[in-house]
Amino acid sequence: MTTSPSSRFMKCLQYAAHQHRDQRRKDPPQTPYVNHVINVSTILAVEACIEDEAVLMAALLHDVVEDTDATFADVEQLFGGDVCGLVREVTDDKSLEKQERKRLQIANAAKTSPRAKLIKLADKLDNLRDLLVNTPQGWTEERRELYFVWAKQVVDNLRGTNANLEYKLDEIFRQRGLL
Repeated sequence: MTTSPSSRFMKCLQYAAHQHRDQRRKDPPQTPYVNHVINVSTILAVEACIEDEAVLMAALLHDVVEDTDATFADVEQLFGGDVCGLVREVTDDKSLEKQERKRLQIANAAKTSPRAKLIKLADKLDNLRDLLVNTPQGWTEERRELYFVWAKQVVDNLRGTNANLEYKLDEIFRQRGLL
């Protein structure tokens, strides 16, 4: 029996929810972290009009290896090589210092595949939308502002990927005086 595309997606959603079940965002209400990965996938489907199921699934899983005990082998076994390859492209190497990871996100953004760039754009859009209304716990206003500046550097290296997402990101950058 083959698995229908929608059931594959739902299994992926369930897996992401399970893996992130104990995590919370750093926003004042400490929203469940899984909301973020759902938002990233929804942004791609609804706002960027992406129908590529592997991209939508990888969006759900974009932080699963970075932030949980899941491995690339787990992702590949459960969801296949295409989804795993996308997750691999958007996953930071947590063995590196935070500043080096941030530098590499800027430097490597332009080198990623067009499909991985979509996930990165949607991830930045969701994070920036949240930052517009919430200052994460433990963050100063300066750190919040520096995140907008850094995110713009990443986005600038992803340009030419999706006009809808880039327009929405530019609206945020304009609001923050970065354009």
